[in-house]
Amino acid sequence: MLFYYSLAAAFLALTFAFYRYRATILPHIHIPERIRTLFPKLSHYTPLSTFSEQVNAGMTSSQFDIEANLRDGDSRAGLDERGTQEVMEIMRQQRVNFDQARLIRHNRILARNGIDPSGMPLDSKAVTRL
Repeated sequence: MLFYYSLAAAFLALTFAFYRYRATILPHIHIPERIRTLFPKLSHYTPLSTFSEQVNAGMTSSQFDIEANLRDGDSRAGLDERGTQEVMEIMRQQRVNFDQARLIRHNRILARNGIDPSGMPLDSKAVTRL
C-alpha cells in the first residue's frame, strides 16, 4: 500500500514541477500537433521579456506609454512577467483593451487585500476619519 502512496506522491510532485516550470520546459520538448490542438494553452504561451516585445503584443496605450521607455533608452528588462501574463489573459478572455485589463487586474488585487475600487478599506474596524 505504501508503494502506491509513494507512486502517487511522485506523480503529484512531477505534475507540480512541470506546471510550475512549464515556461522553461515547453520550448525544449516536441509536442505533436494533434496533442497541441487538444491543449491550446500549450501553444500560445510565450513570455514577453523586453519592452519592445511587450509593445508588439499590444501592452501599451496613451495612458501607459512603454514606447517612451524605448525612446528614452530605459535599461530595465521590461514589465513584470506575471503581471504581463495576467493582463494578456484578461484581454483575451474578456475582450477588453490594455487599459481596461490593467484596471480589472488592479481591482482584483485591491479586492484580495480588502480594499474596494475607490481605495477605501473594506474592514469595518478600519479608521478612515479622525
